[in-house]
Parts: sequence; C-alpha cells; structure tokens
Amino acid sequence: MAESAKILNPDKIVLHPNKLSICPMAQMVTVQELKEKKKQFPDAVVVSYVNTTAIVKAESDICCTSANAVKVINSLKEKRIIFIPDKNLALYVQTKTDKEIIPWEGYCYVHAKISAETAKKAKKIHPEAELIVHPECKLDVIKLADAVCSTSQMIGHAKRSDAEEFIVATEEGMINRLKREIPNKKFYTIGGVCLQMKKITLENVYEALKKEQFEIVLQEEIRTKAKKALDKMLDLKKVINNETK
Repeated sequence: MAESAKILNPDKIVLHPNKLSICPMAQMVTVQELKEKKKQFPDAVVVSYVNTTAIVKAESDICCTSANAVKVINSLKEKRIIFIPDKNLALYVQTKTDKEIIPWEGYCYVHAKISAETAKKAKKIHPEAELIVHPECKLDVIKLADAVCSTSQMIGHAKRSDAEEFIVATEEGMINRLKREIPNKKFYTIGGVCLQMKKITLENVYEALKKEQFEIVLQEEIRTKAKKALDKMLDLKKVINNETK
C-alpha cells in the first residue's frame, strides 16, 4: 500500500514505518510467474488486487479492491480474467459474473484460517447476530454470511442494519474500529491476527517521521506502468459514482 501511495504521488515523500512488515499474500505472486501465466492465457486480462507489489501492478491491466472487485471485473469487455493474487476473492467474484476467472493460488492467511465450523459455532452462541464476512474468506464461510463486505463496507452495513449484534469475519483488529464508530451495537470477532500489520507500531511511525527513514523509492518505468493499472481502477470508480448520482 505504501508503494501504491508512491505510485500515485511521485513528488511526495512516502515512508514505510517498518520494512519488516510485508504482506505475505503480495509475495505469493512474482513477475516471472505472472508473465508465464499471461503466455498461457494470451487472451486474458490481468486484474490485480491492490495488495500486490508495484512491479506486479506494472504487469497488470487494472487493479481492484475487495470493495470494487466485482464491478471492475464486470466492466471489462474481455471474457477471460487472470485474477491475482487472492484465490478466495477470485472465487467469490466468480459467483457474481459470467466471465471466466482464472484464480491465482494466493491467499490471505488470516482470512483463510476462518472456518465455516467456527462461523456456525459463533451463530449458535449469538443467534441474534448478523454474520458479516470479508470476501477474502473461503466460499463455505461466505455462503453462511448475512452480508459480504470489504473493511469499509462493514462499517456502513453495521450502521444501516436493524441488527444490534454482529459476528465479524475478518482480521480481529477491525472490531476496535467498529466498536469505536458504532458504540451502541455489539461486535464479536471470529478472525485471527495479522502479525505483519501488528509489526507497525506508533513508535515506528514516530521514528519514520522524525528521521524520514524507510522512504519508498520506485524505478520510474515501473511506477508509470503500475500507475496505468491504478488509474484505470480510479477512472472506473469515477464513472460508477457519476452513474449512481
């Protein structure tokens, strides 16, 4: 995400608080592997989740988030899509489109560990609660959901819903934000902990700002190629927003 900020803001200083904090899912796809996949499916376009490296984005046609993945896929004229790197998100998108989705064998280890059995147990313990599931979860968990939401969508859904209690299937830290923004409702987590996210501390942020250390630096050729994929996603968002006004 720090790389994405730099891609879109080349004239600004972008710092990463802790270089040891690396998304494992983003590391599950390499440029060489992606190039080989593109050769295997020459008629396919590459849609890359924002949780990818800049160099992988540079080999992609368009980016997406968990919130807009379905809209991005359905906006494309091509019928065959290489979706990287999250297999579970790809399988969820496949249920929402008639296009052929070619999933990458990557995953978010936090969401992949959330099981249908755990979700069922939580629903028995909290029978009045709605189950909100992130689309990076496995399909058998998603099928149990009352709502499938990205992180930001979870907040909006919980605010709008008539339910007073919610079981939340995503990284457990999301519970803190939900409780803070919607204090009059109850939230229960069945998610695990992202150890990489927890490596970034307030002290890290302070030190990075104080010393201006761990600056994100990208090769201009990579940055401009990656920006095309991000810009296509952002341009699509503008079109969608205008259509819904």
